[in-house]
Amino acid sequence: MDLAFLQPLYAGDAPVASVHLDTSRVTHDADKQIELRWRAARRSLSEQGADEADLAVLDDVVGGAPDVPGLQGEALFASGGRLLGAFTLVEPPAADSAQVLPVPDPLGVAIDRDHQLPHVVVAVDREGADVEAYPAAEHKPALRRTFNGSTLHITRVRAGAEAKASYHRRTVNLWTENTEQAADDVRDAVASVEAAVVLVAGDPKAVGLLRQHLTVRQSDAEVVYVEGGRTDDSARQALRASADAAMHEVMASRHRVVLERLEAELAGGRALQGIPAVKEALAEGRVETLLLAADRSEDPLLFASRRDPRALGTDPAALGEDSTVFSAAAAPLLMRSAVLGGASFTEILPPTRCTDDVAALLRY
Repeated sequence: MDLAFLQPLYAGDAPVASVHLDTSRVTHDADKQIELRWRAARRSLSEQGADEADLAVLDDVVGGAPDVPGLQGEALFASGGRLLGAFTLVEPPAADSAQVLPVPDPLGVAIDRDHQLPHVVVAVDREGADVEAYPAAEHKPALRRTFNGSTLHITRVRAGAEAKASYHRRTVNLWTENTEQAADDVRDAVASVEAAVVLVAGDPKAVGLLRQHLTVRQSDAEVVYVEGGRTDDSARQALRASADAAMHEVMASRHRVVLERLEAELAGGRALQGIPAVKEALAEGRVETLLLAADRSEDPLLFASRRDPRALGTDPAALGEDSTVFSAAAAPLLMRSAVLGGASFTEILPPTRCTDDVAALLRY
């Protein structure tokens, strides 16, 4: 996953307030619960010495996406009296956190974005289709199309042999025309968000015809068939639930591929494991992809420089006579070096197949 979207978080040199909150709206008193969580986080930031101007900035924006029901989270970053970034998280954080550090701590944002893929959800039947295109980590579709084609003679009827055959041909032709139009809408939706996955559900006959049309002009998007449909609220809810489960499996599968590549590259000397080796590769600009596990509770302190954002050391002396040297936990500093060094990111999902919770794939 490209980390370039995090670059604005590193715009200044002042300490940064990093906040991760559960802003889920699944209960009648969700707004009150979010308010209480923010009060606790704000109090913690104040006790850590957060600037009052930063707290005021956060007061103005905290609260998540009030028009999006269900599970969600929020990550906010403020420094020097400015909001550096605000991100709605598809998955709420495992626990609320509020920290004042020399640099931002965006690992939770990176992991949440790393779990998401741009995708298209299609509910198709004999009359048409509902097509929605979602960018990565967005709750709302960027494109939505509902197509209801001709329904004349859409149901096969009982008649004499010759009339029956004629009606059946017309019915099949209409099904074919309707699903062909739906396939055009799907292709447009895929292109609009550069979708990696197309999730298709609905009437088996219509799904089969749609599959044929999509195969004729195949895109790079992976097509996955799920349960649900467009007939009523129950079918649409089933579609959303099965689509979420399928997306999780696709995401996990893609992460397994990266870990398999890591194992192969380690054997060939084109990958590294462990903080000492990875920090050196980041400092030299040799890291293509930084891999981190989400649990950073055992991270040691590292030292970094304001002058060279990629340089890291286990001892301040390793950075020479540099008056801008500061210390922080390893993960925020590794992320800083990765973001500003143009590296990408992948989470090491549990249970890890690696022998370490920090690794890097190297540029050739």
